[in-house]
Amino acid sequence: MVAHFEEIRTTREIHQWLRKIRVCLVPGYRNSVLDRVVDGLLRHFHHQGHEVQSEPDNSTDVLLTSALFSEPLHWREALLFSMRRRYNLSHTPTVFTLLHATPDQFQALLDRFQAALTKEPPDPADFDFPGLAPQAHQVLIEQGRRGGPILAIERLVQAQAKSIRILLVIGNKEPEEAYLFDLVGAHPRIPGDDPEIFYDDIVLRMVTATSSQEVTNHKVAGKPISLAKWERSTAPKAMRQASLELGKRNFFTPMVRIADLVLVPAVDDVIASQYSEGCFATWEPELEALVATVTGSARPVDKANISYDELALITDVLPDGSGAVIRHVEGLRNDTPSSESVEMMIMDRALPRITLRAGWGTSAEVPVVRSKLHGHRGVAAYNPKHVEHVYLDAPYYHFPVSCATDANAWAIKAAFASSEALRNPEDPRQVVFTVLPGHGSMITEKWVPSKTPFQVIWEYIDEGFLEVENRIPQGLLTYTQDSEGRRILKTL
Repeated sequence: MVAHFEEIRTTREIHQWLRKIRVCLVPGYRNSVLDRVVDGLLRHFHHQGHEVQSEPDNSTDVLLTSALFSEPLHWREALLFSMRRRYNLSHTPTVFTLLHATPDQFQALLDRFQAALTKEPPDPADFDFPGLAPQAHQVLIEQGRRGGPILAIERLVQAQAKSIRILLVIGNKEPEEAYLFDLVGAHPRIPGDDPEIFYDDIVLRMVTATSSQEVTNHKVAGKPISLAKWERSTAPKAMRQASLELGKRNFFTPMVRIADLVLVPAVDDVIASQYSEGCFATWEPELEALVATVTGSARPVDKANISYDELALITDVLPDGSGAVIRHVEGLRNDTPSSESVEMMIMDRALPRITLRAGWGTSAEVPVVRSKLHGHRGVAAYNPKHVEHVYLDAPYYHFPVSCATDANAWAIKAAFASSEALRNPEDPRQVVFTVLPGHGSMITEKWVPSKTPFQVIWEYIDEGFLEVENRIPQGLLTYTQDSEGRRILKTL
């Protein structure tokens, strides 16, 4: 484990699947620091072989723009909402909005949120900022308590700048550091000590985000499953029970609704009206399929208290990997499954299958992984006698990717393929997990007789074998052994 971590730390590898992209600057708010950063970024895009365009067109992949820190931008002026109309585009490029704050401004905002988040009960007036919806304090409080003041700042500047991907540059005359924000709440810090490394790093992170593709092109195939067959199967009932049990342990954080944070029209044209954090799925032998939670982007879903209508049936992954193959169930609403469906399904391809024996009520052949739990939570510690941690490939710690992408599916598949506990079904460790930097974690369990789906996971949480926490590493990490033999998270 330690050797693998040392290799990751000392070799700053980039992803082999990165592609050459086209980037265009659309000037917004300007000052000397932002001008310097823009010049540095465009120079490094060019040095890395990417095309820098003078005007956006239908081949543009990335738009760079800028806005004034801590000041609300009207949605009509925001590039995220106006770019297609303004430049007659048939597609939606990825927008990165640059903001600049002095160290004093940034520290003052951190201090304000830190003080406000320690109050009990919190005072909504402490979270009153220009350009936010009246109920925005609820989002800022919840996000701040989950990820600290930096996550509250992230949601604030995203709402004010009307942009999801933000590069917040901190410095007086020169950039001293920067934070790169995205939808799921990633906030990696990029130090500005060495300007060449600084710009190179930011460009590679932007190219990484742009080179991956969404895998949400789900397709329906096969005849619908009868409602009677669905109700006879055990997984749907077990999923509802697991929802409640995981909810009791506060595994799932509340859904973020865009309208609760900022008032903008036509949100669905550029981003979902809301997104839920986390999903889970378990294998149903009788249906030969994965029963998974549905996406929260189409309609609000409380993952801590799901209904049968909030479950979907996944039978395969499309040949091109662009989405999952799903079957409908008669009498259900049949919403689209969670965006993580592909990564939950595809990991089984690299792992063995086992045959269930006496005590299971069936002799079906099933994937060695029974249940899969994804959440925007970290893992602070684990007991290696009962739990195995698996690493992602090295580039994912230097240049993380986000959910619902082919890159994330590849990362998860490769990580779990390396698991000793899963490749050897007789291995006594029943739970295996990996940490997704800037994103969360994926936790899996094996088939354990007399246990319902996810029961091993929640019992391990209760027994302290798996310690889940709000903190999510933003990059390099390892687990070091303490005096009691546990493995404790260490980030760099």
